[in-house]
Amino acid sequence: MAYTEALPDETARTAIGFVHRARAFFARHGITHIHRLVTDNGSCYRAKDFATVLHGARHQRITPYTPRHNSKVERYNRILAEEFLYAHVWTSEEHRTAALAVWNIHYNYHRPHCRRKPATSTPASPTSRPHTASPRSA
Repeated sequence: MAYTEALPDETARTAIGFVHRARAFFARHGITHIHRLVTDNGSCYRAKDFATVLHGARHQRITPYTPRHNSKVERYNRILAEEFLYAHVWTSEEHRTAALAVWNIHYNYHRPHCRRKPATSTPASPTSRPHTASPRSA
C-alpha cells in the first residue's frame, strides 16, 4: 500500500497533516499501528512538533546522501516518475493533482507489484549461470 499527496511546501505543519491523513488511510485498510516512520533529514521532520504525530512509532532518519537506506521510497518515487509524472502531459497543477488520486488507486489495487519469476525447485547448475565461472576453467 502506498499513500501519496502533492503538497504545496515542506513545512513541519504540512508534514504533520500528511502523517495524520496517511494514518487515516492505512487505518481504513486495517493497518492501525505504525511501528516505524522512516524519513530523510528534512527540517520538517526535525521540527519539535513533528514528534507529536509519532504516537509510539520509532522515528528513523536515513543517513544523508545514502538513498539505499530509503530504498522502498526511492523505488516508489522511480515508479511514480516513470509511470505517472513523466508519462503524461499535464495541463495544470490541478489536473496533475486530481490524476494522482486516480493513479494511487491504480497503484494500490490494480498494478502488479511482483515481477519476479517463480523460484524453481532445483538449483541452476554453475555452468548455466553466465556470471559464474565454470569449475573446469582454470
